[in-house]
Amino acid sequence: MIFHNYLYRLKCIVRDRTMMFWSMLFPILLATLFNMAFSNISSAEIFSKINVGIVDNSEYRENTFFVNSLKSVSGEGERDLFEVKYISKDEGDKLLEDGKIEGYIYFDDGIKLVVKKSGMNQAVLKGFVDDYNQTLSTIKTIYGKNPSMDQSKLMSSISNRIDYLKEVPVSKSSPDSIVTYFYALIAMACLYGGFLGLKEVMAIQADMTAQGARLNMAPVHKLKLFASSMLAAATIQLIIIFILIAYLVLILKINFGSQLGYILLTCVMGSITGVSFGTFIAIIVKKSEGVKLGVMIGVTMLLSFFSGMMYDKIKYIISTNVPILSYLNPVSLIADCFYSLYYYDTHSKFFIDIILLCGHNIVFALITYSVIRRQKYASL
Repeated sequence: MIFHNYLYRLKCIVRDRTMMFWSMLFPILLATLFNMAFSNISSAEIFSKINVGIVDNSEYRENTFFVNSLKSVSGEGERDLFEVKYISKDEGDKLLEDGKIEGYIYFDDGIKLVVKKSGMNQAVLKGFVDDYNQTLSTIKTIYGKNPSMDQSKLMSSISNRIDYLKEVPVSKSSPDSIVTYFYALIAMACLYGGFLGLKEVMAIQADMTAQGARLNMAPVHKLKLFASSMLAAATIQLIIIFILIAYLVLILKINFGSQLGYILLTCVMGSITGVSFGTFIAIIVKKSEGVKLGVMIGVTMLLSFFSGMMYDKIKYIISTNVPILSYLNPVSLIADCFYSLYYYDTHSKFFIDIILLCGHNIVFALITYSVIRRQKYASL
């Protein structure tokens, strides 16, 4: 009887077109829109050389230190900052007005920088000029106190600065804010399994559906029927998540790392969490099916927002100011599981999130069980 009910519920869930759309097709559609919106962000952040004009006059040519400094950051290399055009001052004003250069530098009793507006490129230009002025001031100060010092060696020693700071990556993967949106999307899709769990609870409640009335008259323990229904819902939800991840990996090329076993574990825990969350909503909301579904959608979207699906910085804000909310949000925990596998070299963060998800499932299951086992009907 239990296995028969399991197969029966599998068929009922698959044939519910509305439920299948929101559980499977809607996350895929949303992932496609995310990919279209974020596809040009990485290329937009690639640094391009800054077009800068240099007024070629006698004072500039005599300043060999500046000429050499400029050559070190301009040219054909990928790491060079500037694309230099040698111009007159009048040509610089015209090119600047036409937007063909970001600014121009000229020497007239010292270095001068001319820009039309403020911005990142203009800030880089100003930083270069300020650095040159500071270095030149240092050279003059040292040489003034030690006039016997070889000026060429002094300039060379100051130019070849030693960086005592070393950048050490915390993982083999570079931080990527884009993947957090897709991980939060998967977490939201996991919680959309709550629709299936909500339907299964209503299916065994005699006061909600005619099917529930028939099941309560059957000579089978109601909790056994409920367990088989939950297993059917979790099975379908897990298949939906696998399809979504396959679409993200194979079609959209989203990086999940190479730890397949832990990824599968996250999918299983996320699917179970979603279904159990739906049963919890169905039990505590004592209203009609429409109200239950409305509460389910509203709470899921709110939790998805707090997990960073709409604004990735919100996760940092919450973890900094109200960290307890991160532990109480199952969507955030599921998304963090995927991100920790992608970014961190250790699994401590991953297992903390998995344990917290287990705790959520136990709480949802105990509350659902305590309510269902006490439900009795005067007449059917």
